[in-house]
Amino acid sequence: MPTAKVTKRAVDALELPAEKQTILWDTEIKGFGVRVLPSGLKTFIIQYRNIEGIKRRLNLGRYGVLTIEQARNQAKIKLGAVARGEDPAKEVYEARRDMNVAEMCNWYLVEARAGRILGRKNLPIKASSLDKDESRIKTHIKPLLGKRIVRHLTPSDIEQMQSDVKEGKTAKPRGPGRGGRATGGPSAASGCVGTIQAIIGHAKHKGLLAKHPTEGAKKLAGRKKTRRLSVIEIEMMGKAMAYAERNGENPVALGALRALLLTGYRREEGQAMQRAWVSTAGGYVAFPDTKGGAQIRAIGPAAVRVIESQPEIVGNPHTFPSELGSGAFTAVSACLQRVCKLAGIEGVTPHTLRHTFGSVAGDLGFSELTIRAMLGHASQNVTQDYIHIDEALKLAVRRTSDEIERLLALGAARLETLQIRHMKEHECLAA
Repeated sequence: MPTAKVTKRAVDALELPAEKQTILWDTEIKGFGVRVLPSGLKTFIIQYRNIEGIKRRLNLGRYGVLTIEQARNQAKIKLGAVARGEDPAKEVYEARRDMNVAEMCNWYLVEARAGRILGRKNLPIKASSLDKDESRIKTHIKPLLGKRIVRHLTPSDIEQMQSDVKEGKTAKPRGPGRGGRATGGPSAASGCVGTIQAIIGHAKHKGLLAKHPTEGAKKLAGRKKTRRLSVIEIEMMGKAMAYAERNGENPVALGALRALLLTGYRREEGQAMQRAWVSTAGGYVAFPDTKGGAQIRAIGPAAVRVIESQPEIVGNPHTFPSELGSGAFTAVSACLQRVCKLAGIEGVTPHTLRHTFGSVAGDLGFSELTIRAMLGHASQNVTQDYIHIDEALKLAVRRTSDEIERLLALGAARLETLQIRHMKEHECLAA
């Protein structure tokens, strides 16, 4: 961490870190510094060891709210108290015992976004997961429990919140911007329970609570998604996609949709895929991050052909690029709904395509363990030697991808036959 006298010029000149945080430690007052986050937030802090030798870090206030001199004076007072055997942070920890739910949620979001709270596999919680948590907090948790003192909560309070969300008591119409409307329902309710229980668990782990007051609250069981496309429906999709292509549908959207069908990748994985991750010779995609962490996933030639047919935009690294900027195309779900409407198929989501890929693999006789590996559920992390990806897994992916491609082509051929027939009938009438 850098060191220098903490002055206005030094604080203003601090560069924003790419991730986590940077702290500028003062060279005059030992233990006094200013922390900067990737968001640009700068906070004065002190760090010390109490009489028991435990390291403590205490926020003094935000830069801009406190001046440099005010922060330095506070640091001298607090560190002076430490020299007398006191523990200034202990008062803060004691006060947090009486945090209400809204305050604890705010604490969680700040700490987690700074990388100081670890999630699955002892890694910092992903930004996408925190965005989902923040949405649940803002839409459901705060309106229902925000003012309640956390340590006074009971399991029945959490279960009542779940019931209220399920019944739509926090439903809201679509507001301005890109966010959708909040409808509540069983899935949202279950997700809210998972979020608030995790937040309270993290608070207990960090010493803000002596015990988890709502441990044992029961969460609604989710309904397993079993919808898959039948063989006939895959052919109908092929026919509808061919029709859509001839009638002005976005070719990048169709490419992304076809790739999801041919790979079984999650929607977020397929849309965000970058060309540099794809090894056509090795038959794999090296994802730096997925729901299960960094993974390498086999990919068949049929899907590779789709990827290679996509337009390249200078400065955009994505396989399916957005028309504007350097981002990825993100509207494959909307394209899927348009294609399904043409095909007369209902109840299809991007996850249906993933389930279809796995189901077709099952129809071809591949084992459940192999299918889990194909879909990225099994351990396929990037520490493996790329050259030695299981050849049996590659074969399974290739055969599954080829079978889906064959069914899509049958549907497209039926459209071609139908159009030729109409043309001949028109020629006969003209004669």
